[in-house]
Formats: sequence, C-alpha cells, structure tokens
Amino acid sequence: MNNIKVLHYDAFSPYPNKGNPAGVVLDAAHLSESDMQSIAHKVGFNETVFVVSSDVADIRLKYFTPGHEINLCGHATMASLFALKTKGLLGEASSVKIETNVGVLPIQFSMDKNNHILIKMKQDQPKFIEFNGDRAKLAHSIGLSLDELEDDLPIVYGCTGAWTLLVPIKSIDSFSRMKPINSLFPEILTLLPKASVHPFSLHTLDPHALMHARHF
Repeated sequence: MNNIKVLHYDAFSPYPNKGNPAGVVLDAAHLSESDMQSIAHKVGFNETVFVVSSDVADIRLKYFTPGHEINLCGHATMASLFALKTKGLLGEASSVKIETNVGVLPIQFSMDKNNHILIKMKQDQPKFIEFNGDRAKLAHSIGLSLDELEDDLPIVYGCTGAWTLLVPIKSIDSFSRMKPINSLFPEILTLLPKASVHPFSLHTLDPHALMHARHF
C-alpha cells in the first residue's frame, strides 16, 4: 500500500477544479478490494477508479466511493480512459471494451476540430423505481422547503449503473441555497439507502443546456 499513485482528473471540463473530480489508479492489479476501498476513502472524491486486467475485455474498471464499491461510474470512466489514452497505454485504438460490474461496455475515441480527444461510452440500460418516501424530509435533507420541489414531475430512483434519486426542482434559484445533510440520506432513501441524490431543473443558465443540476 506504500507509494500508490492516484491521478486526479476533472471530467467534463477543460478547466482545473471545474469538472467532476475522480481519482484514477492506472496499475491496480496488485491491490485487493480492501486496499482499493481504503485508498478511495483516503482520496475522498465521489469515486476513485482502479484499472485492472480483464479476461473478457481490453481492461476492467473497478469503482469505489469513500464508503463502498459501485457497479459503474460515468465520470470516473471518462477520467480513466482519458488517462490511458493520453499516456499512450491504448495505442492508436479508436475503440476499446471495458469490463464493469454491469457487463462489458464499448468505448469510442475520436478527435474534434481542435484536436481534442472525444470519448463516447455506453452505459447500462436505464431502470427507474418510484420514490414513496417523505418528500418534506427529502427537501430538508438538501436544504430546501417542500414547496421548492416540482409538483408536476415525479421523484424517481434512476440507474444506468449506479442508483441516484432524481429530484425535480421548480426554480433554478433554489440551487444556490442547497446545503446537503448527507447523513440524513440513508433514512430517507429507505428503498436504496446507498443511492446518491440528484436535484435537477428544466430551467437553465446556459440556453444550450437541457437541464441544470447538482449531485450529492
């Protein structure tokens, strides 16, 4: 466990500390799952991804939050594949297959007009489950009042590899006031206590965006 190099990548943004941070360990074959969990806890990002060999794909990715392993993580996948590609560890390949806990998924690489690497990944088939918990307690857990939740859209658990609770919000003004009380989540998310919480609005700051969101 000594001298483990954890790379820090900010996915979905070209600007340092403006994207979604992920830890990446490129050579994790010698690490046990308990080692990986300990490293992810020390790193403290939402997810840290570990690259290991695979018998059924080009590589296998294992994802850990500070508290437990998860089956799939989009931004950590982007971070690890960008690291592997830019460091020359995937050669000239325009596509690879990655093994995850939800199965083998295809990844495609291309270049934009500015010679930046573009990465396209396929996630798991989407699944949804209705939220039947206490809406007022849910609003409180993210620092809002009940009347700030959108009445015309359902609150549902969604999954394309990792479960999150999709919470529609009426006004974009509410997002700056959100202060999550993460310790309350498990008792509110009784069906899936390890799920994350994803408040979103169909009102946006950027006219080209489809929605505005935060993630806890």
